Amino acid sequence: MNPTIPSPAGPTPALLSALEARVLGCLVEKEFTTPDVYPLTLNALVHACNQRSNRDPVMDTGAREVAAALELLRQKHLAVLFSGADARVPKFKQKLEAVYPLSPPARALLGELLLRGPQTLAGLRANAERMQPMPAMEEFEPLLAELTQRSDGALMRQLPRQVGQKEARWAQLLTGEPAGPVGPAGESEPLKITLALPPEVERRLVALEAEVVYLRAELTRLRGALGES
Repeated sequence: MNPTIPSPAGPTPALLSALEARVLGCLVEKEFTTPDVYPLTLNALVHACNQRSNRDPVMDTGAREVAAALELLRQKHLAVLFSGADARVPKFKQKLEAVYPLSPPARALLGELLLRGPQTLAGLRANAERMQPMPAMEEFEPLLAELTQRSDGALMRQLPRQVGQKEARWAQLLTGEPAGPVGPAGESEPLKITLALPPEVERRLVALEAEVVYLRAELTRLRGALGES
């Protein structure tokens, strides 16, 4: 099966940077695969972004860059700071479904594309199985339609088949239209991510860092008052 599903014209989805896409993809992935440690702390999210398995390209980024990407995702209503009663440090959740309502299997497909880039349909289905059970290939078209036939704009589309390829690949559109042929990354040095932040984002990031310091101090004070070590 290699369906070709047209994508109707519609508004362009809110575009994400490569790092924003990686952060969002990691949040989607970890919610499915490690629910016992989800939502994620900033440190856990940095490790998830720099993970060498199930990632393409491999990245080398730090806490400040990931925090800035989280702030941008929060502004786009795609992530939120979680402050549950038992949360000792700030944690973060994805809110993809609030902006782009999707079934869990469709969300897993999109998350997989955010993490690993364009893939054949068979490869995408197999890779996304680690997050969510996938329908059989002959029952895949309704799931693809969730992502390609949307009134608010397609979230993925089929790429033109390249010379020498047996199967066409599919790409997510949250980072915009793929620019030209995209081939397998292969073995390479990790992609170093650095950011030059807009002044408003820089101010919000400083405020967030101050909030984290305050919350940690409050937690220490409360634990001391309760006689906890």
